[in-house]
Amino acid sequence: MTSFATGRMLLTPTDRHGPARAARLRALDLGERPDSSYDDFDAFADKVAEATASPFSMVNFIDENRQFFAGLHTPAGTCRGRELGSAAARGNRGSRHMARDHGYCPHVLVRRKALVLDDVCDYPRFAGNPVVDDIGIRSYLGAPLIDRTGTALGTVCAVDTVPRPWGRAGLDTIKSLARELVCQIGDREGHHPL
Repeated sequence: MTSFATGRMLLTPTDRHGPARAARLRALDLGERPDSSYDDFDAFADKVAEATASPFSMVNFIDENRQFFAGLHTPAGTCRGRELGSAAARGNRGSRHMARDHGYCPHVLVRRKALVLDDVCDYPRFAGNPVVDDIGIRSYLGAPLIDRTGTALGTVCAVDTVPRPWGRAGLDTIKSLARELVCQIGDREGHHPL
């Protein structure tokens, strides 16, 4: 559990598998990579945004200490898009990191199952997360990326700045997209990077 200067308690779950996941991410050459290698993950994030009709989506790999957005979709030219890009990626394609205790992907990772938050403010555990005030996130839809070894590598997610009734269709969509990306990651193992 982490405490912020605001006095809010953030209930980020304990991640006992962080070291093993970090080793697996290194073995798969996933994580920090040259700018040009983001293209495929960015394209997948674009696909997630289109499939969920969301303004923001991410392919997120998480090590012991931080989150890395290997794929990032933001609405071009909007203030909100720049805010998310700045807060999540520090305004720089080469540095797409966010603290491990920000956002909802770490919860998905530890739970090892999808998370649907139609309105994050309806859930006290999630309403106090810094992404609500700092970025304006109001709804979240995410699923874990569990590879062939059973390692939860990260997540694929869609977020919005307004409450969204994701419903069963949204849940099925994000889980299907996660399975698709896990297959692509499996296909690249031993081949050229995704």
